[in-house]
Amino acid sequence: MKISKLIQEQPAFHARGAVSDEDIKTAENTLGLQFAQDYREYVAAFGAASFAGHELTGVCGSKRLNVVPVTFEERNNTAVPSDWYVLEQANIDGIVLWQDRSGAVYQTAPHIKPRKFCGSLAEYIEL
Repeated sequence: MKISKLIQEQPAFHARGAVSDEDIKTAENTLGLQFAQDYREYVAAFGAASFAGHELTGVCGSKRLNVVPVTFEERNNTAVPSDWYVLEQANIDGIVLWQDRSGAVYQTAPHIKPRKFCGSLAEYIEL
């Protein structure tokens, strides 16, 4: 199933609005990395989205949801590989979900080693 369809089918879905490939590339260049293909597809379709108590980062005008400032902020708080970007700040006990270029999703929390949480954005959404 296409990632945009999977996200759109979630309860209480809300999106900020599609963004251009140029905007996505600018965000990648600013962070010095490449987004996973599923994240790129999601961001192109929705910019940023929320559903069922989740607020995913994206490329948008909201500083709180924009992947660029959120990733820079969290990199200051947590030592993670430089090719990880924030997928979601859980806002519970300092938990942050990250994604890497391959699409794998990781979880970090204060005083706990980062751990692989699931293999893809789709898998994360379906949890």
